[in-house]
Amino acid sequence: MQNLIMLTDLYQLTMMYGYHRHGTDDRRAVFTMFFRDAPGLNYAVMAGNEQFREYIVNLRFGEADIAYLDGLKQFDREFLDSLRDFRFTGDIDIIPEGTIVFPGEPLVRVDASLAQAQLVETALLNLIGHQSLIATKANRVARAAAPGQVMEFGLRRAQGPDAGVLGARAAFVGGCTSTSNVLAGQRFGIPVSGTHAHSWVMSFGSELEAFRAYADCFPDKALLLVDTYDTLASGVPHAIKVFNELRARGHKPLGIRLDSGDLAYLSIRAREMLDEAGFPEALICASNDLDEYLIRDLKQQGARIDLWGVGTKLITSADRSAFGGVYKMNALQTQGQLAPKIKLSDNPVKVTLPGRQELYRLYDAQGMAVADLIALDDEVIDPNRPLTIFDPQDTWKRMTLSGFTAKKLLAPFIRGGQPVGALPTLRQIQEYRARDEQTIWEQHLRLVNPTAFKVDWSDKLWQLRHRMLHEGKEESAR
Repeated sequence: MQNLIMLTDLYQLTMMYGYHRHGTDDRRAVFTMFFRDAPGLNYAVMAGNEQFREYIVNLRFGEADIAYLDGLKQFDREFLDSLRDFRFTGDIDIIPEGTIVFPGEPLVRVDASLAQAQLVETALLNLIGHQSLIATKANRVARAAAPGQVMEFGLRRAQGPDAGVLGARAAFVGGCTSTSNVLAGQRFGIPVSGTHAHSWVMSFGSELEAFRAYADCFPDKALLLVDTYDTLASGVPHAIKVFNELRARGHKPLGIRLDSGDLAYLSIRAREMLDEAGFPEALICASNDLDEYLIRDLKQQGARIDLWGVGTKLITSADRSAFGGVYKMNALQTQGQLAPKIKLSDNPVKVTLPGRQELYRLYDAQGMAVADLIALDDEVIDPNRPLTIFDPQDTWKRMTLSGFTAKKLLAPFIRGGQPVGALPTLRQIQEYRARDEQTIWEQHLRLVNPTAFKVDWSDKLWQLRHRMLHEGKEESAR
């Protein structure tokens, strides 16, 4: 991966310069990344960790970078010269890729010098935010399509090459089983899939001639696009004719693809025609501006579709254009001690949690997730003792857990600037996501009117925030 140290906002560099000038750049600081609650994103799938790690270990200011910054005429020579030795030497903890996460939870914790922790903000939000957004959209689509499979078809509509390639990776994490994106297949080992376009059919003298030519090239992978002219009058009958010819030569056709029209009606009729012709195993693939809601509706109408090719609305997350990730300071070294910090705001959703935090997932005796608990890092969660958790806003909503297990979700990722352990393969990440998803009750993941998953704060954290809120208000009134 290329060095992306200049993938940042200017104000990160101006703050680094200010810290340098005031001698505070080496103060220890703790920041966390999280995403805020917003309509349509009641949960998310964590993704992008691999690219973020590559970013961290490759951070270097080259001579061309320093020359460019010098040309901005905003930084003095001492600061610019110091950048030659810049390296990330701090610690990072992160929730593993594929984990189901919820609003307000610390996804990434950066514990480093103030200057280092400040610089990584923009790239972190970009790399984790984009892939988590697409992985989440893919997961919603895949859940709607189950037990059918979803092929990611979005490269041509992606918002640039990087969004297309990394979006395909994220879509696989979220639950897609293949991609049309050959570069993503090459780079990440994702299975690639695809058939032919309408132009293939139109380039021949007849539809039947086009189908025969394609089947001759790919006799065991013949998936024929049947809606160029008339799906039921010519497309499916011609496909069946070619399938019979393939079978006579000892080959097994794959199926047909629908890309327009009434997909529910056409797939039902096509299924009947294929079955009557002796091809009950032939797959029916559908595409055409699909998303999770349209897939759900088509299935409710009885659509007989086995494979779903989903492109534009997946790769662009069409109904939600951004992840909404934020990165906030929680603690700062003050007089030799790591002191909690809080951001105040007239907008309650923008008031942050103070202190160096841990995130625990609490499971019942059957292994199902009951709640997540944000606590301070010096707290001990003892499963052998009853634990009372409560809603941080409506504190009267309480629940006491006994016989539970607790899993710390933030895992060591970078220590002293160096990677911790080997990263899982993309296939392992997808398998982990599938297992993790099974521990979350369906009502928290459904498309419409989901039940909010409990994300509670420990009593110690709640008390700290409450005290700092009042102290901050009193300070601002002086």
